[in-house]
Amino acid sequence: MKKNDKNEKPDRQEKATDLRDPKYYFNRELSWMQFDERILEEARDPSLPLFERLKFLSITASNLDEFFMIRIASLKDMKNAGYKKPDISGMTPKMRLNALSEVTHEFVSEQYSTFSRMLLPKLMEEGIRFVKHHEELSEDEKDFVDSYFRENVYPVLTPMAVDSSRPFPLVRNKTLNIGALVRTEENDIEFAMVQVPSVLPRIIELPKRTDGIRSVILLEEIIERNLGGLFLSYNVICAHPFRVMRNADFTIDEDEADDLLIEIEKQLKKRQRGVAIRLECESGIDKRLLTILEEALNVKDNDLYFINGPLDLTFLMKMYGLPGFGHLKEKPYEPRYPKYMEQDVPIFDQIKDHDILLWHPYESFTPVVRFIQEAARDKDTLAIKQTLYRVSGDSPIIKALAQAAENGKQVTVLVELKARFDEENNILWAKMLEKAGCHVIYGLKGLKTHSKITLVVRREEDGLRRYVHLGTGNYNDSTAKQYTDIGFLTCAEPYGEDATAVFNMLSGYSEPAMWNKLSLAPLWLKDRFLYLIGRETEHALNGREARIVAKINSLCDIDIIEALYKASNAGVKIELIIRGICCLRTGIKGVSENITVRSIVGTYLEHARIFWFLNEGKEELYCASADWMPRNLERRVEILFPIETPKLTEDLKHILNIQLSDNTKARLLTDDGKYIRITPGRNEVIGAQKTFMKEAQAAAASMDEKKNERVFVVEEAQTDNDEEVLRI
Repeated sequence: MKKNDKNEKPDRQEKATDLRDPKYYFNRELSWMQFDERILEEARDPSLPLFERLKFLSITASNLDEFFMIRIASLKDMKNAGYKKPDISGMTPKMRLNALSEVTHEFVSEQYSTFSRMLLPKLMEEGIRFVKHHEELSEDEKDFVDSYFRENVYPVLTPMAVDSSRPFPLVRNKTLNIGALVRTEENDIEFAMVQVPSVLPRIIELPKRTDGIRSVILLEEIIERNLGGLFLSYNVICAHPFRVMRNADFTIDEDEADDLLIEIEKQLKKRQRGVAIRLECESGIDKRLLTILEEALNVKDNDLYFINGPLDLTFLMKMYGLPGFGHLKEKPYEPRYPKYMEQDVPIFDQIKDHDILLWHPYESFTPVVRFIQEAARDKDTLAIKQTLYRVSGDSPIIKALAQAAENGKQVTVLVELKARFDEENNILWAKMLEKAGCHVIYGLKGLKTHSKITLVVRREEDGLRRYVHLGTGNYNDSTAKQYTDIGFLTCAEPYGEDATAVFNMLSGYSEPAMWNKLSLAPLWLKDRFLYLIGRETEHALNGREARIVAKINSLCDIDIIEALYKASNAGVKIELIIRGICCLRTGIKGVSENITVRSIVGTYLEHARIFWFLNEGKEELYCASADWMPRNLERRVEILFPIETPKLTEDLKHILNIQLSDNTKARLLTDDGKYIRITPGRNEVIGAQKTFMKEAQAAAASMDEKKNERVFVVEEAQTDNDEEVLRI
């Protein structure tokens, strides 16, 4: 931009204040907690089926666990190391911890208020009795649980007493335990504990009552009732459940690690023994018992959480799975076969005929699995290369890759060992694939490989052809039924060349001089995004219509946010669909007046990353594995890929437009930093996820109808031929 003469008025861009001023940014962790609050809203929503509300409450509990093990743990490490540099919102680690302590304590209180005051009464109305304490049991029920304890629980338990000869035992991360004070024969008071075994079901259903009510009790209540039988030489004074959260974040010095796989296996063992960062205790816990736990675990007051209800609400997901309550759940949706594909046609023939866009979970993940399976069996397949970040416990893709290697194909698999909380699972898969004959690599030093890409090389009549799958989500057939993601299948040569270059780079070969379609992090993906945003800014400054629509999971990169502020100030209309963390503030005059942010929380976890740039009417649409976060743009291997086939770009625009129209599950970020639920008012009721389900069902029905028409035509033709034979 040219500098203005002294007599000229500065243009709008130059009047802007410092766009990196902390007052223009939200704190990342506090925004994360706002996302959990939106999930909690779903648990409190009376319009939802009761068991769906239980599921959402369970999700808030598992999310909070991860938040403590990673974000709170990281902040505590920074504080203890004397790190005082503020984040983009101007908050130091100490300030963030203080603010988060208040927010998380209030959040836990809301969780249990939701459980006790809203959900338990509703369960009872539906004939489901939740036994809060074993003292509520009838005599027949007491006999049942005592018998259950003797036969199923007692043989598994390991009671532990603490005295001068027996030190305080290791309390493992996230395990549920019962702590007790016991009196010895010498009248001394000692600490004792028993871990509630995770190998046994936590929810036990009691015999059905004569009035038809079904009752459930938690395993810890059965153990607590029978605790005296575990400490026969003692008198149990009191017993209370407790749970410890430990620092589960670990860093690895890859320069010093001789073998990355072995080093990660070592670190996984340390995770169980990390520093305690949160202690959950039953409300009303004996003060003497609490003091022992605080001292033994070195937990401070702010890290204490007194729970008015059962500890660890993730058990509600198991309750969701209880049989016989289908009427209290959403009607299950079965993913439809993609509209651009046919089940009875070889997948390579279909990709050769046309590019394919997949919209999971509305459309089935089966074609992605088929892509690998058919390649593994196909005599013309020469090589398969794939990145794996998270896969399911019994992955058909892993089995297909192993089969391909056994069939003599050249199979190269990048298994990301540093995928948080999936490290152990990925180590097992890596070893299995190596055993099957696959070439397994662990990515680039210091970077996580988060990109989702598969390359299949085939020998065909006209030479070698490369088939590529690119995606926004993991190669996980289980989460593909729960996460919304985009997949793209093509055999266009520019994508094939780039895919080959990606794998050459990951396996150690230098990158090519130029790329055709893909943009990679950490090389130049961030610059690409900044260029695309900057291009819309220039269009707006030159008086042309400019628009950006982006659907992502998180936004906290200061360079991207600053570029969006500049674009907004220039007049670019910016519509962001952000599921979780958002550090950008909306509605600030001269900064973000033209930016809207909405978050959709529904049955499925919004996970796709889609970008739409107007570009003076020459629209460009992209999908990516990356969010707008520093870690994705600077510390991971990520991929951005364009979708250029006209009918597929229209599909992506349709997805974004429907989500922008959602008025049932969307929340709008206000200028004061709160999220308000959008309501239909007098407008048509639009729920994006339900709309996509209906559209996928309709497309599948249409495909079936066309297929039946083709069969009818063939049969009719066959009948005509038969008649001709008779006439002859």
